[in-house]
Amino acid sequence: MPDLYFEDIRPGEVYELGTRTVTEEELITFAREWDPQPFHVDPEAAKESVFGGLIASGWQTGAIWMRMYVDTMLGSAARGSPGIEELRWLAPVRPGDTLTGRLTVLDATPSSTRPDRGTIRIRGEMVNQEGVTVMAMTSRGHFGRRT
Repeated sequence: MPDLYFEDIRPGEVYELGTRTVTEEELITFAREWDPQPFHVDPEAAKESVFGGLIASGWQTGAIWMRMYVDTMLGSAARGSPGIEELRWLAPVRPGDTLTGRLTVLDATPSSTRPDRGTIRIRGEMVNQEGVTVMAMTSRGHFGRRT
């Protein structure tokens, strides 16, 4: 993990966060615990659903993106997040899909009340192997400033 400080992160920068292939086993395991809808946990029932087959939970897609983000961006200067402003699941993620995470910095604002930090606003995306954006979100994160 790099030690990225607020001053290192500039609007317009794009960070590639890595890739991960989603297996049927991990898809079902996640969904059984956290989102046990039939189209996430039962391949036969999923065939009869509007999706025509098994798909990942959107929450799993978000969790995979978050892991990529933490591994790529967060070091000792990370100060948490006030939350996600918008989250969209745009296309289903299926077993065997290879997902690539991306982060684009939209803006960076120094804190007016806490001079030791600033806030970045980002667009996070997850794209499958066909170039289809399957998830998009806008969120904010706090980063410490250099002393």
